[in-house]
Amino acid sequence: MQQPAEMARVNTIGMRRPLERLKERIIQGLLALSLLAVILPVILILVLLLDKGLSAISWDFLTKDPIHGMTAGGIRPAILGTIYLVMLTLLLAVPTGVLAAIYLTEYARQNVVTRMIRLAIVNLAGVPSVVFGLFGLGLFVYMLNFGTSLLAGACTMAVLVLPLVITASEEALLTVPESFREASLALGASKWQTVLRVVLPSALPGILTGVILAVGRAAGETAPLLFTCVALYLPSMHYMPTLREVPAYVHDSLMGQVMALPYHLFTIATQVPGAPREIQWGTALVLLVLVLGMNLVAMVFRSHLRRGRKW
Repeated sequence: MQQPAEMARVNTIGMRRPLERLKERIIQGLLALSLLAVILPVILILVLLLDKGLSAISWDFLTKDPIHGMTAGGIRPAILGTIYLVMLTLLLAVPTGVLAAIYLTEYARQNVVTRMIRLAIVNLAGVPSVVFGLFGLGLFVYMLNFGTSLLAGACTMAVLVLPLVITASEEALLTVPESFREASLALGASKWQTVLRVVLPSALPGILTGVILAVGRAAGETAPLLFTCVALYLPSMHYMPTLREVPAYVHDSLMGQVMALPYHLFTIATQVPGAPREIQWGTALVLLVLVLGMNLVAMVFRSHLRRGRKW
């Protein structure tokens, strides 16, 4: 026979269960609303771009040059310039960021200096992009004499995305179990061999997360490109250079100016009164599809690497 104290405890537990279920349902509802608040704007943007810009998408639009002061023609140079810029940015930023993360996690002593370095890296990730643009203008364009060029723009964007790559790479390296390192060292491997053949392959899926973030940031920024690599439109002169009038648009040189989709979209949306709306929406749609496509390729590759994990 149950004692009165035990019966009271059972009744209290029975009374708490409905209350706990109610709290759980409220929390689940709030989490679902938070998810909806994140996904719904993205869906609305996609629907709006498809509705407004799909009519402008054609083979000529994707493969021809802009004409008549960017009020007609296509966006081929802007697409190529964006791809070249993103690829060169990743080529500069990813090896540098990964090596910096390896040093911070595997070789550097964990002291006040390394903590300050990590704090500086985190703070750099929050610096406005226009500041990076001014930095690139002073360092790469003028001091190193790269001029307004693809190389100067890519170097500036590499500095911009470097904190993202370092932070993601460092977090990925820290998730590798310490037993992996100990087993490799016990078998006679050196420190660098352990990092190169054991730690780095295990952390590669997490490193690709930083690469995905870097792709989206590099492909979507406008302010750094304005100072470092794009051909400028000067509305005060009432003059719009065309592809034929500006040889620097040709994408066969690292030292030449380029067109890029973000800046091209900004120009035709704000500086070209005669630009048709469908071209503006079509350019935005192409930019979105290009960024999502690059991210999708990286995500598929990351998923493939994660499936190969044995731990």
